[in-house]
Formats: sequence, C-alpha cells, structure tokens
Amino acid sequence: MSSVQHTAPVHSAHSTGEPLWLQRILIAIALIFVTLFLVLPLAAVFTEALRKGHEAFFSSFQEPDALAAIKLTLLITAISVPLNLVFGVCAAWAIAKFEFRGKALLTTLVDLPFSVSPVVAGLIYVLVFGAQGWFGPWLQANDIKIIFAVPGMVLATVFVTFPFVARELIPLMQAQGNEEEQAAMVLGASGWQIFWRVTLPNIKWGLLYGVILCNARAMGEFGAVSVVSGHIRGQTNTMPLHVEILYNEYQSVAAFSVASLLALLALVTLVIKSVVEWKQQRLMAELATLSPERPVRVTTSLK
Repeated sequence: MSSVQHTAPVHSAHSTGEPLWLQRILIAIALIFVTLFLVLPLAAVFTEALRKGHEAFFSSFQEPDALAAIKLTLLITAISVPLNLVFGVCAAWAIAKFEFRGKALLTTLVDLPFSVSPVVAGLIYVLVFGAQGWFGPWLQANDIKIIFAVPGMVLATVFVTFPFVARELIPLMQAQGNEEEQAAMVLGASGWQIFWRVTLPNIKWGLLYGVILCNARAMGEFGAVSVVSGHIRGQTNTMPLHVEILYNEYQSVAAFSVASLLALLALVTLVIKSVVEWKQQRLMAELATLSPERPVRVTTSLK
C-alpha cells in the first residue's frame, strides 16, 4: 500500500531568481527615492511651518482669509464627493452588470479626466459658463453666477474627481459577476433590495476606498479650481489657492502652516486608505477559502 505525500512549495528569498546583492540595491534605490522625494519635502513643510514657533503656526489659522479657505475647501469636498459617489456607483453598475450600446464610449468618458489637464478642464467651464461663453449672457440676465463663484469651483472639482469611485468599483463588480444578483431576482427581490442587500455589501470596501481617493483629490485640487475661482480672497480661495497667495506675498510661515494642514489631512487619508486596503484584502482572503459548494448567502439576507 503506497501513500502519496504532498509537500507545500517552499518560498525563499531567492524564489524569483535575483541574487541577494541585486535585491539590496533595488531596495536601497527605492528607499533613497522615497526619502528624497517624499519624506524630506514633507518634513520641510512641517519644519518651515514651525520655524517661528507654535504661536505663529496657530495664528496662521486664525486669519479670516485662512478660515474662509478652510471652510470653502470642506464645503466643496462635501458637495463633490457625494455626487461622485452616486455617479460612480451608477456608472460601475451599468458597465459591470449590463451589456448595452455605447458601453465602450461610457467607459472612455469615465477615464477622460485622467487624460485631460485640470487647467484645460477649468478653461472648458469658462468657455461654457463665462461672460463670453455659450450660456454667459443668459446667466448674467438671470443673475446666476457660476464662474468665479462656488458653483463653478464645485463643477470643476466634480469633473477632475469623478473617475476615482467608478474606476475602483468597475473591476471589482466585474470580478464578482452577476450570480448573486440573479439568484436574488429569482427569489423575488426588487431592484432596491438587490442593491442594498446583495450588491452594496459586496462592494462596500472598494466603494470606501474610491471615496477616500476622491476626497483626497477634491481637497488638494489646484489647477481646474484656480482657473474658475477668480482668486477672490475670503470668497473663492480654497486651501491650495490660499497657500499660493501667501507664498507669493512672501508670508512663508503662514503659507507652510496652511500647507502643513493639507499634508496632515493627506497623512490621515493615507492611514484610512491603508486600513481599508487591509480590510479588503482580508475579505478577499476569506472569500478565497470558501468552498465552492457553499450555498449563496442571499437566500438568508433577503428574508
């Protein structure tokens, strides 16, 4: 009687075939690059912001223009992110779950902001809604302000940030397939029940990841917002625009103080992003260990 022994593959440090010295060189190059282009500039921002002490640092945020810039940045982000969340979910659901004429065109349009310069995007809105634009005379006649006002800044921010949610969800929903939705439909679930109880739980971590990226880009957007804002201090200046004005006026401590707040928000976003990535990887690992014969869970969730 013979027995077959199965041995697990052994993964060593040299499993890829590269010599140890080459691995160390590559790691050293990566560390040097990260230090020179990420760590040192970030440290310089906080160092320059605190150069004249904590009192000068905190007093920079007590200026009316700084407070107005912070509030406006949060307002634009609070409007843009939910709009892109709704659009991203709808676009991803349509592209991943259905076949229809114009699907390739919709996918291309989703990627459009990645290929168009933010400055060009801002100019497009100026040409459309500006005083000499297509709708400019009508807007002026009805006393509606879009360019050099908050609505134009929101439109520009929405344009440059709307691919992030959709691009995170499309491959995830395509990989998951339609089996669970079809099973729920057979069981008599409505469209909203399928979305809330089947689709949304499956995409929640990818959705949160896309929202985090969208939020980070919305807070730090400069090019498109700069074109449509008009740089009106205390009214249409976001935090990045306020940093530029302070730096051009040689108020370096105030400029780097506001910049440090943006950097701090970016670090917080990075931490949240890492946690979400860890949660998503853990979920995918758990799904990979499930037996193929395990029943679909929608039979219980729809009750």
